Amino acid sequence: MGYQLELRHFNYFLAVAEELHYRKAAEKLCISQPGLSRQIKQMEEILEVKLFVRTKKKVSLTAAGEYLKSEIEFILNHLEVTKKQLRHIRDGNFGEVRIGFLGSAMQEVIPDLLIKLKDKFPGIQTNLEELSNNAQINAIVKDKLDMGFVRTARVPEGLNIEPVYTDTFSVVLPELYPLLTREFRDVGQLAEENFILFAQDYSPLYFDTVMSICEDAGFTPKVSHKSVHAQTIFKLVENNLGIAIIPTSLQYGFQMKVKFIELKNIPQRAVLSVCWKEDNRNPALRHCINLLLNQSR
Repeated sequence: MGYQLELRHFNYFLAVAEELHYRKAAEKLCISQPGLSRQIKQMEEILEVKLFVRTKKKVSLTAAGEYLKSEIEFILNHLEVTKKQLRHIRDGNFGEVRIGFLGSAMQEVIPDLLIKLKDKFPGIQTNLEELSNNAQINAIVKDKLDMGFVRTARVPEGLNIEPVYTDTFSVVLPELYPLLTREFRDVGQLAEENFILFAQDYSPLYFDTVMSICEDAGFTPKVSHKSVHAQTIFKLVENNLGIAIIPTSLQYGFQMKVKFIELKNIPQRAVLSVCWKEDNRNPALRHCINLLLNQSR
């Protein structure tokens, strides 16, 4: 008997691939374990490839199964997005744009974009999620985000990246730190202090840039703490647990006992870029990109 691959096979396969346990997967799907085993066996017969290695102790994916898992995640996610876009169109909207961002993008770029979208394309809905650089790029590749605001110089093949905002850096000091702005010459004056930085895996380009600022001033910073949130960094500085260097625009919106000294006379700049998938077919995305690139020129 010739079987055809159906959507249920994808759901059954993905449940087993995620759980790596047939009983748990069957419970998740609300079907019997023997029935699930039959469906997976049928799927392997249709595809003519073994997807799982099953022993008495464990279940594991074959190389083919690993590949299929990533492809099915993409397919099912794209189907869900398509259903959501259809509902927006049914309701008279242009659709939805899923946007990832670093915290600093919320200070300048994203509010301007949302205002322009509301004015020119009121039917476009937006869904915002704060994520690290790598998490955004992975989500864009897997079609879980339409666009992201990142600080990175390189992206995988198939993604586009364009700078949209260039910022200076500023030193963050406790409010009562005994150094006035007029007395500040360069970061070298702070060489003996502990530094608080954004975690390297959150934004490798930012981390490397801050290190280069210090190295240009003749020292390697002693890093006492790392965080992925500006407010956490400012709180640590406020409590005299170190000092920090941040993109200047991040200073706005926080009421804390810290002070900022802008580093105007250094070559390093904090560049924020927009990233999106070249073959993304979401029509609402193109409107966002056009508004962004026009406003950044």
